[in-house]
Parts: sequence; structure tokens; C-alpha cells
Amino acid sequence: MRTTGATPLPRLLRRADFLRAARGVKAAAPGLVLQDRRRAPEETGDDTRPRLGFTASRKVGGAVVRNRARRRLRAVAADVLSRRAEPGHDYVLIARAATADRPYDDLLADLEKALTRIQSGRGQTGDRPSRRPPPPAAGART
Repeated sequence: MRTTGATPLPRLLRRADFLRAARGVKAAAPGLVLQDRRRAPEETGDDTRPRLGFTASRKVGGAVVRNRARRRLRAVAADVLSRRAEPGHDYVLIARAATADRPYDDLLADLEKALTRIQSGRGQTGDRPSRRPPPPAAGART
């Protein structure tokens, strides 16, 4: 199901953009994790095209394995996100340990499923609860 001639999406390059996307909505699949964040209108300006970022941590493997996983994620994103990405959104694809060896058709299905979950509102939010207990209420006795 490879598409050819798809225009590449603009890339996320700054760490701050990746951190903002991590606070958005995410959906995990066996071959990848997809994070999505809708940019505010003042952030987009005239450029409302969707943007895309890739990451693979050392948990995935050595440099060769991480690079292979990112290449495969770029190919999958070109096939799926080039036609299904929503304007004004930032997407981050995170490689998992299975990404480098997973069959390509399974990676396509993983991204389709994750994107469908996010777009239908069934993704998880990226906001993590604080590890600190909440401060005591004003006037409360301790």
C-alpha cells in the first residue's frame, strides 16, 4: 500500500515542540506510539499544515537499530499521515522495540489504528499526575 509522490510534511525539530506534543493525546500500538497535539491559532499563523516528528530512545537498541526504526516510521508516516493528518496538528511518532523488525503492513495498521483512536477521542492524555501530594487546603488542620 505504499504511496508515491506524497509531499513530505514539515518536521518538528525543536525540543520544546516535542515536549508540547507529549502533553497532548497519545495512542500506543505494538509497533509505535503516536502523540498528537492541536496547535493554538496564534501558533500556526498562516501555516496550518500538520507537522511531524520522530523519536527513538536507546531502549529501542543501538544506533543502527534506532536509525532503521526511524526510517521505517518515516515511510509509514508518508503513507498514512500524508493523507489523514489534520491541519494545525503536531504529530510525534515514537519507535518501540518491535518497530525495527515488525512487518511493514503491521506498522501501517498500527499507525492507522492509533490515528483512528486519537481522532475519535479515545486516546489518552499525556498529562501525568504529579508525584507530590496536593498542598493542604487553606485553613485545614494538619
